[in-house]
Amino acid sequence: MNRKLIRPNLSELKDKLGLPAKGGSAEAMTPVPPALTASGEPNPATNPAAPTAPQGLGSPRRKIAPPEQTNAESFYYLKQMQSKTPMVIVLQDDEKVRGVIEWYDKHCLKINRVKEPNVLVPKHNIKYIYKQEEEPRIRRSRAAKKEEPAPADVEVPVFD
Repeated sequence: MNRKLIRPNLSELKDKLGLPAKGGSAEAMTPVPPALTASGEPNPATNPAAPTAPQGLGSPRRKIAPPEQTNAESFYYLKQMQSKTPMVIVLQDDEKVRGVIEWYDKHCLKINRVKEPNVLVPKHNIKYIYKQEEEPRIRRSRAAKKEEPAPADVEVPVFD
């Protein structure tokens, strides 16, 4: 049995779509962009699926916008709440509130304090937060220390 493959004539399809045939004028056709840019990099205009393709080529893929919320803040608060880490919250007016974070929401933190009432701190009033164990130690100057006796002069032999 002899079966003939039926293919449509491309010139007929082009006529139906209104495109010029292969032998038509070159002015009506859009020039093909070069495969490489002047700097030698691949031209994104030749690959419409590239993430940096120009908008006019109908690119199916677009760069995804970064998420509005990374949840890093929530992760940090949850970690400190679970371990009951003593924290220092420095407010905008440089007042320090010490305690453990009991809970938080979008706008405030609830701080449990020892021998003091619990306090609800609005987040917009917080300058920064750090762990109490990371608090810088205050060092006394030498003048404030007790007078230490001066060491006696000792002769040190010099070897050649």
